[in-house]
Amino acid sequence: MRRCGAARSPPACEAMTRPRLVEFGTLSFAYFAALGLFAPYASLWFSALGFSTMAIGIISALQSCSRLLAPYAWSWAGDHSGRRVELIRLATVGCVLASLGLLGVEGAVAVACMTGLLYLANSGVVPLYETVLAHLLQTDEGMDRARYGRVRMWGSVGFILSVGLFGAWFQWGGIQTFPWTVAGINAFLLWAAFRLSPTRASATHDEPPPPVLGRLRKPEVQWFFLSIFFTVLAHSVMGGFFSLYLEKLGYGPAAIGVLWALAVAAEIVFFATQGRWLRFGSPHDWLIFVAAITAIRFAVTAGLGTWTLALVLAQLTHSVTFAGHHASCIVLISRYFPDRARGRGQALYAMLGYGVPGVLGGLGGGWLISHLGFEAAFWASAASGALALLCAWRARQTDAARAHPADGPSPPLLSP
Repeated sequence: MRRCGAARSPPACEAMTRPRLVEFGTLSFAYFAALGLFAPYASLWFSALGFSTMAIGIISALQSCSRLLAPYAWSWAGDHSGRRVELIRLATVGCVLASLGLLGVEGAVAVACMTGLLYLANSGVVPLYETVLAHLLQTDEGMDRARYGRVRMWGSVGFILSVGLFGAWFQWGGIQTFPWTVAGINAFLLWAAFRLSPTRASATHDEPPPPVLGRLRKPEVQWFFLSIFFTVLAHSVMGGFFSLYLEKLGYGPAAIGVLWALAVAAEIVFFATQGRWLRFGSPHDWLIFVAAITAIRFAVTAGLGTWTLALVLAQLTHSVTFAGHHASCIVLISRYFPDRARGRGQALYAMLGYGVPGVLGGLGGGWLISHLGFEAAFWASAASGALALLCAWRARQTDAARAHPADGPSPPLLSP
């Protein structure tokens, strides 16, 4: 892939400097380290406070609910003001204030309010961060996927280190230290955000940003988002119920931790080396491949859960079904929502790709498990992967038809 040179514009070359990418790698590390602290251990703290299972479930669902609207609001502000780095800093200030609000509170309502505020602030970081990073990594041939992977890899490193180190910390210091630890990790996130240098993408504009509704009416974009929806829907059951499923099958805590760690380790390896893999196909080709592997992964999880080797192999495919999927989606988001529409494109990716399927997957997975058992939920995940395969294939077809029209444009899935 072409680097900075005569064919590149001077602003783009300046944006590709190594110190700036290090800054974003640090922010990615800090953000996902905070996620690696809160996601696995918050429920333990809630339980230690004496909350009921229903209350814990409601508080935990606030994260998916916050992804329904908050990312778009943050990105709308970024696209209209052009001051995305400043908004990232503001979001991290909100994270620190909300985490400080967790200190000394014990009632379920108070904890839910502070946790909800933390999620609302936190939901602005990734879409804004991804938008600025995609701008920095633009080349004449599109986004530099190799460098993106190396930056995003540090998020996965932060997550897996956080899960391991804070698990040992709570084993030693007790789960009652959780709110102080959350405040500390969000202070680290705040520091990383204030290290970011302003970019040319942060400059203000006199003209309004372009609308995105017309882009959403394009059939290839609609099929693209549907493929994301079904792929992430399959994984949402995994995120919410995999540990409980393994426990039911007789796996101990150590084995469960190893199986989770294998998935994240595979993800890190893919992000670190994705430049050499993604060149073997277009982003649409990769989404088709990802969906097929997703269907196989969860069919194996459902049908061969008692066979440890099968589960190990299934977990290793996380490198493709998550990391490969995310990298391909970011490339297509930058293509379908360029320039000043990119922030809202990233927000739609967070909302339609993670918010909605996260809520539906949690509710639907819980219903299936309570009525039909864990295996039924993972078979449903495999079916969702198969639907993602169909949608990804249609997205590639309609995208190719628009690039090389023969019989006229394809009709949109949704009428204006």
